[in-house]
Amino acid sequence: MQEPLHQDLLDPWLGPWLKGFPHGAAPLRRSQVAAQGWNVWRGDLPLPLAVIKQPQLAHNLRWMQDFVDGQGIAFAPHGKTTMSPQLFDAQLRQGAWGITVATIAQLRVAVQSGVRNALIANQVLQAQDLVEVARLLAETPGLRVVFLLDSLDQLRMIEALGMTAAFEVLVEVGVPGGRTGVRSHDDAVALARAAHHSQAVRLAGVECYEGLGVKGEDDADRASSQALMSRVQALAAQLDTEGLFDTDEVIVSAGGSGIFDLVAPALKPALSRPVVGVLRSGCYVTHDDGNYRRLVSAVNRRLGCDRGLEAALEVWTVVQSVPEPGLALLTGGRRDLSYDIEMPVPVRWCPAGSGQPQPTPTAWKISGMNDQHAHLRFAEGAGALKVGDRVALGISHPCTTFDKWRWMAVIDDDGQVVDALITCF
Repeated sequence: MQEPLHQDLLDPWLGPWLKGFPHGAAPLRRSQVAAQGWNVWRGDLPLPLAVIKQPQLAHNLRWMQDFVDGQGIAFAPHGKTTMSPQLFDAQLRQGAWGITVATIAQLRVAVQSGVRNALIANQVLQAQDLVEVARLLAETPGLRVVFLLDSLDQLRMIEALGMTAAFEVLVEVGVPGGRTGVRSHDDAVALARAAHHSQAVRLAGVECYEGLGVKGEDDADRASSQALMSRVQALAAQLDTEGLFDTDEVIVSAGGSGIFDLVAPALKPALSRPVVGVLRSGCYVTHDDGNYRRLVSAVNRRLGCDRGLEAALEVWTVVQSVPEPGLALLTGGRRDLSYDIEMPVPVRWCPAGSGQPQPTPTAWKISGMNDQHAHLRFAEGAGALKVGDRVALGISHPCTTFDKWRWMAVIDDDGQVVDALITCF
């Protein structure tokens, strides 16, 4: 049952039921896309269209895996960013240990895509979810699933289900005012003791998420990450001393794409048994032109890196109206582009009739969006936008652009469509 579905997810059917797919083209497999000769600059695909720039994507995949390998830790990139079987496959082929997910539905897609080490960076407690995890484990040879535990209430709910096999769990360390996770050291130790003595779970390690307070300022980010990671290491050390871990190796994990350089060195504490440090960055795969560009510029500076992660995701639009001086309405809006952190960023444009993109003037700004329109403000005079011009918008926070597209074209530096991917949200 696994292999045919695995192949269908990696080489899916694409067709005109998908926005951005050529209107008159017949349905085809992903493996047939490159042979069609489609070119975005030439206007072979209708806009708006989300594209992944293949050279930048390949660079990001290599760069982050090289970073993780250099730290001597493992990598389980967060799959919720893209929910793309093709990108899961590329990340695993590059050397990732596994894939992180947030929900059971995401877990099922990952497993069906061929993932065999899965980390659920969330609490699992509903009966239906636990039963589905157990089913996937029983029916999928070689599958390992680990999820987070942060309360005795959650543990009791798992125990009440009376499953025959124990689930692997990580105690999650949280911060006051933050998200999930045990707030105090003593409570975390008490929870770990209860987990160790429970027949329903096996304690496999400790975990945290450091990304909520990231500012992009070296001193503040270093202080907050050190404070949190010191708590994680102290907890791991005490649980190790008390013999509470139930697995041969201990997982110590952190996630987030903003200050991964500050948390990675703390993921290999010296314990009495082997430690697997697992980093869970997700947005690195396409990076962005906004929020993560700012944050990772600080990472690059701290690492002394000349060429760090690069923006690989754009949404191409066309100017459909210039109803007043200095305002262009683009054919892409909230249904196509991220806007949860800040507005998209105009990055490239092609004048009508031109097949060669050029950088946008720095003064161009997106001032607002509707469901299907973006409002681009520009200076009047030379270089003013006209109906039919095409504008590429860069993204701030790629996660919420991926979930707006069921497929994306992968293009080379000349705008040629060389591949495609799907998303499974």
